[in-house]
Amino acid sequence: MPEGPEIRRAADEVGVALVGRKTTVVEFAFQHLRRFEGRLRGRRVVGVESRGKAILTRFDNGWVIYSHNQLYGRWFVGAADASPTTGRQLRLAIRNRRGSALLYSASEIDVLRAEALEAHPFLARMGPDLLTDRPGVEGVLERLEAPEYRGRMLAGLLLDQGFVAGLGNYLRAEILTRARLHPALKPAQCNRRELRRLARAIVELTERSYRTGGIVNPPSLVKKLEAQGLQTREQHRFNTYGRAGEACHFCGAEIECSNAGGRKMYFCPGCQPSR
Repeated sequence: MPEGPEIRRAADEVGVALVGRKTTVVEFAFQHLRRFEGRLRGRRVVGVESRGKAILTRFDNGWVIYSHNQLYGRWFVGAADASPTTGRQLRLAIRNRRGSALLYSASEIDVLRAEALEAHPFLARMGPDLLTDRPGVEGVLERLEAPEYRGRMLAGLLLDQGFVAGLGNYLRAEILTRARLHPALKPAQCNRRELRRLARAIVELTERSYRTGGIVNPPSLVKKLEAQGLQTREQHRFNTYGRAGEACHFCGAEIECSNAGGRKMYFCPGCQPSR
């Protein structure tokens, strides 16, 4: 499933096509949403933002389209009359005189008043979005030290969108490696220096992934790996995630993989020793 940085980049792309322009077409595939087409047609899009793994498309009359890509959803941005050749099913089409944003395969779409967003079942449970709300290192550190999170195992906490929104499986693995913390640790078992290091890794790696299109390794390491012949994005994108049995780029230890909450958890025993 795409994580926060990928969703934010999609929101940016949709925003370039739609923001500041009046719609000529708004069409929903779902019957129960078609009653909103007339309310949104001819209205100006005033903003497109990501909230965790959801996208909010805001209109000048106070209506907002909420969409969640889940695993298979994908936005296509193109010309006003674009009609991509794809086996996917079109769920939402927003067009104006200059461009279009088409959402395929997503099954979770809703239309809400702006004032009702915080009551939405998904958004109501969400913590601050790392790329939209930008809580920063101090804001994330404050949450790590909060009573409701101090007793949670880091492997589960970092995937909880109520803690901070936008993290997923690959970011969890890379963040914990860079913070040099074992996935089984809890914030209560870490000193303040370690928690600050974790908060910094959460913010910096999320922002780096957003800027680079998913490359989490630091630029200096990427250059080193490219010089060693690892030229493709997939070869130098990660240090830990998906690399079980391979050597850690930082310490040389063999990356391991375990199961945490039904999902694969990658970690480096050299960088992240257990206590």
